[in-house]
Amino acid sequence: MSGIRHRLRPAVTAFLHRLAPRTLRGQLSLVAVTTATLLMLVLTVAFNAVAQHRLQHQADDELRTRAAAVATTIDTSRRTVRVLETSNDALLDTNVWIYAGRRLLEEPPNAGSLTHVTADVDGPLRLCSQPVSADKSGALVVTALDLSPYRSSADTLLMGSLALDGVMLACTYALTRLAVGRALRPVRTMTDQATQWSAVASEERFSSMRHPAELARLGTSLDAILDRIRTLLRHERQLTGELSHELRTPLSRIIAELDWWQTRPRSTDQTHATHKVIADAAQSMRTICDTLLDDARGGTLTAPGTAEVLPALRRLTELPDVPGHLTVTADGPPLLAGIPPALLERIVSPLLTNACRYAHSEVAVRAYRAPDGVRVEVIDDGPGVPRPFASRLFEPGQRADPGDGHHGAGLGLPLARRLARSAGGEVTYDPEHTPGARFVVSLPAG
Repeated sequence: MSGIRHRLRPAVTAFLHRLAPRTLRGQLSLVAVTTATLLMLVLTVAFNAVAQHRLQHQADDELRTRAAAVATTIDTSRRTVRVLETSNDALLDTNVWIYAGRRLLEEPPNAGSLTHVTADVDGPLRLCSQPVSADKSGALVVTALDLSPYRSSADTLLMGSLALDGVMLACTYALTRLAVGRALRPVRTMTDQATQWSAVASEERFSSMRHPAELARLGTSLDAILDRIRTLLRHERQLTGELSHELRTPLSRIIAELDWWQTRPRSTDQTHATHKVIADAAQSMRTICDTLLDDARGGTLTAPGTAEVLPALRRLTELPDVPGHLTVTADGPPLLAGIPPALLERIVSPLLTNACRYAHSEVAVRAYRAPDGVRVEVIDDGPGVPRPFASRLFEPGQRADPGDGHHGAGLGLPLARRLARSAGGEVTYDPEHTPGARFVVSLPAG
C-alpha cells in the first residue's frame, strides 16, 4: 500500500498543478473564492444552528402556552377532577391529553392515530407535560405539536442560505477578477510601453507617469535597469565606432601596399618592404584592439613603459593621408612620456588627422617639456572650431558641420581625450588661438 501511495502522490500533485490557474488574476481569484467559501461555510453552519434552536424554542413556547391555557379549564377544587367545557374549545383541545393520575380524562378526536407519541418524544411530534396545580390531585396536561412546519422552515432556510452562498461566491469571483484586472491594467500598460520603448529606443521613463505606490517603486527599479542597459548599449556603440575609426588607417595602409605591390612585378627587397609595412599595420591593428578592449573591460590602459615623443610623432607622418606641409618639432633634449608608444600614437593620431583634414596650407606638431610633464601641440591654419560648437567638441558622435564633405563619425577627439585621461593626461582645445585650431595634449613625464 505504501508503494501505491508513493506512486499516486506525484500523479495527484501533477494533476493539481494542471488545474491551478496560470495567471495572477486567476490565482488571486481562486484565493479569494476559497477564503470566501470557508467563511460562508462557517457562517452558514452557525446561522442554521441558531435558526433551528430558535424554531425549537418557539415550538416549546407554543406547547407551554397551550398547556397553560388548557389547565385553566380543569377544576381540581373537588375530590374528583373534572374538565370544564367551554364554547369553541375545539382548537384548544387539538393534540391535548388530560390525565388525573393514571386515568385519562380527555383526549383529542384523532387520538387513535397519535397513541404512539407517548413513546416517541423525539419523532415528528414534540410533547410537553405540565401539572395543573401543586395539590395532590395529580392532574396533568400533555400537549403535542407537529414539527413538520418547523423542519420545513429550517430546510427552507438551509436551502436559501446555500443559494445565497452560491450567489455570493459567484459575485466574489467575478468582482475579484474585475478588481484584479483593473489593478493589473497599469502593469499591462507598462509592459506595452517597455516593448514600444525598446523598439524605438525612447528616452521615456516609467517614473514620469502616475502609478500606485507599489508600481511606482517597480517603475523606479525598471528605470534603473533601463538606464544600465542603455549605458551598456551606448558604450557598445561607442566601442564599435572607435574600433572602426581607429582601424581605418592601418587597413588603408595594408590596402595601399597591396595595390602598389600588385600593379607590377616587384623585386625581392621591395616585396620584403611591403611585407614589413603590412606586418607593422597588422601589429598596429592588434594594439588598437587590445587598447580599446582593455578600456571597455575596465582594464588598465596605462601599461608600464615610456615612449620617446619625437620618434613616435614622426611615425605618424608616415601615414598615407598626411600631407607634405606637416612639420614636427621638439624643443630641448629628447622628451620621454610616461606611456607606451602605441598609446601615444593613438592619442595624437585623431588630432593630427583632423588638422590635416581641415588645414589650408600648414600643420605643425610641436612637443616640449612642461613643469608637470610633456606637452604636444597640434596646430593648423584651417577654419577652426565654431564657437557655439566648442562646448560639444569632445562629445561622442558630434560634428560641427556634418555636410562639410569630409567623412567622419565624430569619435576621434572623444577617443583621444578618453585615452589621455586613462593615462593620467588630458586633451584640451584652445579657443583663443586664431587663425585655425590648436589642440594640446598633456602627458606625464617618463
